[in-house]
Amino acid sequence: MKALAKGVSALGGGVLLATASAAVPAHAASVSPGSSGAPAGVYAALGDSYASGAGIPAQSGGACMRSDHDYGHLVAADLAFGTYRDVSCAGAKTGALTTAQTDAGAVVNGPQIDALTPDTTLVTLTVAGDDLGTSDFGFADIAATCSTLSVTNPLGTPCRDFYGDTLSERLDSAATQLRAALKALQDRAPRAEVLVVGYPAVLPDDPVQCLGKMPVTTGDLAFLRSVLGELNDTVAAAARAADATYVDTLTPTRGHDSCSSTPWIEGLFPTSPTLPLHPNATGELAMANAVLAALRH
Repeated sequence: MKALAKGVSALGGGVLLATASAAVPAHAASVSPGSSGAPAGVYAALGDSYASGAGIPAQSGGACMRSDHDYGHLVAADLAFGTYRDVSCAGAKTGALTTAQTDAGAVVNGPQIDALTPDTTLVTLTVAGDDLGTSDFGFADIAATCSTLSVTNPLGTPCRDFYGDTLSERLDSAATQLRAALKALQDRAPRAEVLVVGYPAVLPDDPVQCLGKMPVTTGDLAFLRSVLGELNDTVAAAARAADATYVDTLTPTRGHDSCSSTPWIEGLFPTSPTLPLHPNATGELAMANAVLAALRH
């Protein structure tokens, strides 16, 4: 995977991208447990489907769809944590950090903050993307809506016209919740280093690259890309306000978006095991590399 090696830095003593033939499926990528020689500690991984690796084998956690190849598992293996608690859950909105996540009245996952204790030394989380939508899979559902609306005005921006300022308003609300949740997390685990992990390059910077690959108008592809940028900006600002570390995963995944020839984030119709517009196993590995790089700076 020479192209992969160029896209994501192979960290000395850390997670390494597979160097086998490109014919090897993405889920074959692996880590070298404990190679960094870091001391054992207590690590809690929180967040939504981008954190849980939803759809990537092997899955556990029921409706939470946690993969043993999500970035938290890869980081935990590399750093040889004595205790690893993965409470990430598909469909988790920001409120799920501090309150139970439910579906049709049934509890899907308890408050994710409950995974933290005074001896927790590392916390990672990816959250706020699902706050964009009214369903459990915010951005993917928005993209599906854009696809449906594209037939009504193929040369215009029907999706942007439909949503107006509502997505920005939802992000503002999520930011307020995230700042409060980060404060609560830090109070619960005062010794922990908290890393807020951003979202990868789901779409390219140039929407023209998606023509014929995603059934959304060119104008609305630019709109969706701007929403992703606003999402990451919002999450990064909340992390800074809470004195947490923001981890940029967009930059190291550029060129491997859902419209690229070597996607680490799948399209609306995935060809590798994952959910639509979500990282595949190689994408989760890229996110793990970004987390490890942030920890080593």
